[in-house]
Amino acid sequence: MAIKDVFHVNVNCTDLDRSRAFYEKVGFKVVTELGVGGSPSMLTGLDLPADGKARAVLMMLEPDKPRGTRIDLIEWINPPTSGSTPPTLNHVGMARMALWTIGIDAEYERLKAEGIEFMSPPVQMGPTVRFCCFRDPDGTVLELIDFGGGR
Repeated sequence: MAIKDVFHVNVNCTDLDRSRAFYEKVGFKVVTELGVGGSPSMLTGLDLPADGKARAVLMMLEPDKPRGTRIDLIEWINPPTSGSTPPTLNHVGMARMALWTIGIDAEYERLKAEGIEFMSPPVQMGPTVRFCCFRDPDGTVLELIDFGGGR
């Protein structure tokens, strides 16, 4: 099979600086500053207008992991980022991004201390799995999921 893994998840945002600071609190680190741009081939590939422009950064939890999954934070300038805020969990498209977590209780407390508001404390889902969710500044839902036993 030619497809090997998830390379990046795109998260559109209305304020790149605010979202970058939020994702840094969660633990992501900037690995590539993409600046402002919009090459013709990129815009064609995304089916966006030829005069499109965006600001973006690529972030990773573990920058030293060459094939690790990245998040691609993008603030669209033209056309501007749009949509309902917050998105609902039953809308079409990506509804939430789950982050594999070991030690969910400590991470929940760390993020709460950073000012992040959770939808609930960690809850049980099955015999060993626990999870909890929170929203980024634009309402995108992130989930911490702990499978127990350090798996």
